Amino acid sequence: MNVVSMIVQAGIIAKAVLLILLFFSLMSWTLIFMKVRMFRRGQQESARFLQIFRSAKNLYTTFEESKRFTRSPIATVFKEGYRELSHMVKGNPAPGNPGSIAHEPRATAPEMTIHSEPLELMSRTLRHASMKEIAQQERNLIFLATTGNVTPFIGLFGTVWGIMDAFASIGQAGSANLGAVAPGISEALITTAAGLGAAIPAVIAYNYFVNRIKRQVTEMELFGLELLALAERILARSR
Repeated sequence: MNVVSMIVQAGIIAKAVLLILLFFSLMSWTLIFMKVRMFRRGQQESARFLQIFRSAKNLYTTFEESKRFTRSPIATVFKEGYRELSHMVKGNPAPGNPGSIAHEPRATAPEMTIHSEPLELMSRTLRHASMKEIAQQERNLIFLATTGNVTPFIGLFGTVWGIMDAFASIGQAGSANLGAVAPGISEALITTAAGLGAAIPAVIAYNYFVNRIKRQVTEMELFGLELLALAERILARSR
């Protein structure tokens, strides 16, 4: 007896459980592929943006180039920080022609204490932009966590129900030999296997994506410190 025939011969409850598990599995794999693509593109664009940022002669050029990197969290954080810095230097919230906001020589390991109000405001702006990016990346991850936690129990429910149905059939037939018990139990155990098959990839993917998000948080924080150090020197020069 193969798996297909056991599924066909399964009861209505078991088939309903398998359909539910199939839905969770298909949605999980769709979300996994979407997230993998999003993280890969974001990482590639962030790497290219950082090259431009560290080689450009002024921040206006970097800002114009950053518009091309729509998938990069670091580029998004930079754009928000640049707009705030432009407002501080020019008194204009829209960066009209801030070509004078040039790169200052950048320390390799900037150490700074933010005391001034403008830098505190910019720091809050960068944190706000980072939090928005993290919230966007965490979107729908709860579905993977839910799939990993719930589907084994859904499969177990189908198994318990199938075993109850098998023993009820045995009682009605009045036969308790192995040949009568085995087919019903094997059909019931399919739902447990299906539940684990839906849960395991979801749990692995969820842990992987959470780790990737943590790394991106660190990268955005380090970039924010680098941009704040640069902004401090620009503001000191403008005064």
